[in-house]
Amino acid sequence: MSTIRLTAAQAMVKWLSVQMTPEGERYIDGMWAIFGHGNVAGIGEALHAYRDVFPTWRGQNEQTMAHAAIAYAKASRRTRAMAVTSSIGPGSTNVVTAAALAHVNRLPLLIVAGDVFATRRPDPVLQQVEDFDDGTVSANDCFRPVSRYFDRITRPEHLLTALPRALRTMTDPANCGPATLAFCQDVQCEAYDYPEEFFEPRVWHTRRPRPDLDELERVAQMLREAKRPVIISGGGTLYSQAEEALARFASTHRIPVAETQAGKSGLSQDHPMNFGASGVDGSAAANAASQAADLVIGVGTRFQDFTTGSRTLFGEGAKLVSINIHGYDAAKHGAESLVGDARVTLEALSERLGDYRAEAPDAGAREDWLRAVDAYCARPEDQAAKPTDGQVIGAVQRATGADAVAMCAAGTMPGALKLLWKPSQGGYHMEYGYSCMGYEVAGAMGLKLGAPERDVICFVGDGSYMLANSELATAVMRRIPFTVVLTDNRGYGCINRLQTMGCGGEPFNNMYVDCNVEVQPEIDYAMHAASMGAHAVKVSGTDHLEAELKAARSRDIPTVLVIETVAKDFPGTGLETTAGEHGFFWDVAVPEVSERAKQRDRFEEYLGQIAKARLVN
Repeated sequence: MSTIRLTAAQAMVKWLSVQMTPEGERYIDGMWAIFGHGNVAGIGEALHAYRDVFPTWRGQNEQTMAHAAIAYAKASRRTRAMAVTSSIGPGSTNVVTAAALAHVNRLPLLIVAGDVFATRRPDPVLQQVEDFDDGTVSANDCFRPVSRYFDRITRPEHLLTALPRALRTMTDPANCGPATLAFCQDVQCEAYDYPEEFFEPRVWHTRRPRPDLDELERVAQMLREAKRPVIISGGGTLYSQAEEALARFASTHRIPVAETQAGKSGLSQDHPMNFGASGVDGSAAANAASQAADLVIGVGTRFQDFTTGSRTLFGEGAKLVSINIHGYDAAKHGAESLVGDARVTLEALSERLGDYRAEAPDAGAREDWLRAVDAYCARPEDQAAKPTDGQVIGAVQRATGADAVAMCAAGTMPGALKLLWKPSQGGYHMEYGYSCMGYEVAGAMGLKLGAPERDVICFVGDGSYMLANSELATAVMRRIPFTVVLTDNRGYGCINRLQTMGCGGEPFNNMYVDCNVEVQPEIDYAMHAASMGAHAVKVSGTDHLEAELKAARSRDIPTVLVIETVAKDFPGTGLETTAGEHGFFWDVAVPEVSERAKQRDRFEEYLGQIAKARLVN
């Protein structure tokens, strides 16, 4: 057997450089890196040696460079991914939040975290976490509950099994998620005679499991007996690239479709069966269809609380079906499971149904909802007044084309965008499984890398921007253009509404004006963004915003447009009251005991709402 002598770190990078997609591209496009003492000598040297065949990119924060990698994988529909390396200690634990985000969203991410010495010779090494009762524990054990695959590389030959297992997990449609290799820093530098065949190019294919025939027939029979079915389309629709299959299925069988945050834009907004968003931040049309449905068909959805109105949305007699690639998700809420790839399963189910057609859905309700959206998003007559978030969304919608992708993660905008943004197919990118503040700017950069042909519009509030903005500098250095629309309402407006209206509390510690400070802040976000090299403008009114959005498309660097907005509710967020004008109940616990009458009254309302929840698991 022919061998090649390499350090373990060199072997890892060389192997990653020849793992391919069926289209002939590297599956792992490259590695984001911030070096420290735990990865600079081993992994750093190896990345330098192979820099011509496997690129390395420098980030500003371990968490946000991992967010960029995750957004790239999502934009690529999980067909490609990126890797992240961090040093021992705080470098590694900074990535844990991103690992959780990737885990919740079922997205591939390779994490190569520097670790302690396998020999334990210099224990405790700088930044080493010591468990007084377990000598095998390091800071990287924090990754175990948020990784789909976890391994600790304590010998160079471990890579022969660990690397293929990591990519098997990342390319598995059911178990897809982050894979973490805790790479002991001394082992990174140790040499081993690796088999040459280990470095032969390998193509990774994503399987499309067909549904079990008995499950398929049971679900087909349930549909044949249904008069008013509704489809809840989730992120699995997009990951399976089942958009066209969903459109044909809905049209052929005349079934209205409601969308989750992850599933929005699986159908373009102009598709006649697209009734809009589902659940807490849902449309009147979609939620009415769900309440009236005798059969609810989930496609690639986890039936999360926002989607189901915390299990209060669907009618008492409605039956549930869940088409999902993973049996764990398919069985939620007591649903009839139909385990399989979304595209293949929809096609097989449609064939079984033949000429079955449901009762015609209420097209008038859909048109009423679309007119309401236009009203919420209309150009404000007074351009000197601060606009609502809905009016900002309307301005962005008018100024962009069919190639625009709206993206966001946390705050008020996710609910507003889910309800009000009218995307073309694929024109929506929301991280709402983990709803991670600070994902937005880095995520926009990763999204643009994964979909360079799209016009990426990043919506971010002042709170999330303050949490993580430094990858703007990276995007400037790498000439990655996208547009940030920074809505400044001087605090955490979304949670302030939930606190005061949803939970019956008093305004406290969310808006700056309600915080324990000596002086109210006066932050110049445009100047801050400009200091990192972005083109930044503080706009006055939605007309100015539209003009700047159009101008941004010609630049090769990020554009940051700051606009002050009102910190008040607008109809349809689903958060301005316990149910919202169009939205549905969201179960956020309310204190049972309080000295305030408002709080006690809210608790009595809460008891009535939770009594409506379906408790079958």
